[in-house]
Amino acid sequence: MINRRHLIGSSLAACATHGAIAATPAPRGRLKQSVSRWCYQDIPLDTLCAAAARIGLQGIDLLQPAEYDVPRRHGLRCTMGYAAEMMTIADGLNRREHHDAIERAFRIGIPQAAKAGVPNVIAFSGNRRGMSDEEGAANTVIGLNRLKRIAEDHGVTICVELLNSKVDHPDYMADHTDWGVRVAREVNSPRVKLLYDIYHMQIMEGDLIATIRRNIRWIGHFHTGGVPGRHNLDDSQEVNWRAVAKSVADLPFDGYFAHEFVPTGDPLTVLAQAVRTCTV
Repeated sequence: MINRRHLIGSSLAACATHGAIAATPAPRGRLKQSVSRWCYQDIPLDTLCAAAARIGLQGIDLLQPAEYDVPRRHGLRCTMGYAAEMMTIADGLNRREHHDAIERAFRIGIPQAAKAGVPNVIAFSGNRRGMSDEEGAANTVIGLNRLKRIAEDHGVTICVELLNSKVDHPDYMADHTDWGVRVAREVNSPRVKLLYDIYHMQIMEGDLIATIRRNIRWIGHFHTGGVPGRHNLDDSQEVNWRAVAKSVADLPFDGYFAHEFVPTGDPLTVLAQAVRTCTV
């Protein structure tokens, strides 16, 4: 099972010497692309940022507050931050007993993000553990209603991530777009959106382009990842990445399209290829 706490194999350690692959940036397209930090844990963050800038990316996803300033040294920004470390994939907003601690964390974390120019912070539903989706959605709405004013006051968007419960995150509640859209619609804030992870939703639902078009007003951020395996965005995968990227670019969407896949082969070469594929 691959997740954000899984460290990439030691073969990535040598990638810092492969900067030549990023020497020619992709032409700037209509999508603002970024890359998730956890997929490149063995690359020093400064090195990753320098390569990302050369490749043509605009930011780094999923950084802790202590790391927010690193991308700025390279003309980038952190595009998605962790504002509440105690909120995890398994323990999130669907349980009311977590709400006090989550609110305390966001009262600190959202102003930190705003000060550093971080536009989004991540949130999770939590696992079901026998709870009905109906109850979990109602609880999540209650929790987000406590948080939305903080986000609105600071101009930072809370993005609740949609994840698959079939392969990577068994029992996760926010595992279908309809569940997430229901929550976002009921909260009804311009600063509460969904993180639509294409990898996860291809596993759970498919029908990507139509679903994205139908629900774009509720989506604040995208993640990529090849299916099956969460690897490179290449012709071994079942998703037509260029078509998906074009469909997003054609919509009224001004957020980020962030690459969150575990690279096989030279990691920075693979990342540069993904950026070119999704430059539309």
